[in-house]
Amino acid sequence: MVVRKLQTCFRLSTLERRLALKSMVLVAFVRLGLWLLPFRVMQRIGEHGGRARRGRRGDRPGTQEIAWAVQLASRYVPCATCLVQALAAQILLGRHGYSGEVHIGVARDAKLGFRAHAWVESQGKVLLGGSKELDSYAPMLVLDANSPHDQLNRT
Repeated sequence: MVVRKLQTCFRLSTLERRLALKSMVLVAFVRLGLWLLPFRVMQRIGEHGGRARRGRRGDRPGTQEIAWAVQLASRYVPCATCLVQALAAQILLGRHGYSGEVHIGVARDAKLGFRAHAWVESQGKVLLGGSKELDSYAPMLVLDANSPHDQLNRT
């Protein structure tokens, strides 16, 4: 199993390997930060940490590659919940010059009870955290790193 994972790693391009490594570090940082710091502090870190950085033109991954890297990292970081993944993806999107909104929604189910879910939208499309059940979640909060204020859904 380890050999197969190493073979897969070596098949990745340098850009993909670098993005995967950055994502693992960032997902671990966000997970640890959510355990130790208030959510508002993590949100501010995300706003400032997600500022676009200059790089070479060929070094800019696409939004799908960023989503792939965060999902990959979440397999190796313990307790990398949908919220952890969404915040990490938002930071990476911002660092590479893309907009990303973290949506947090809630649902109530007779069998499962109260549930919450976080997902990321970029350019009007669900990029990370989408599922068939996404319509069952009532949006409660949108975190946009480009907006100075969070948007509460008051419907």
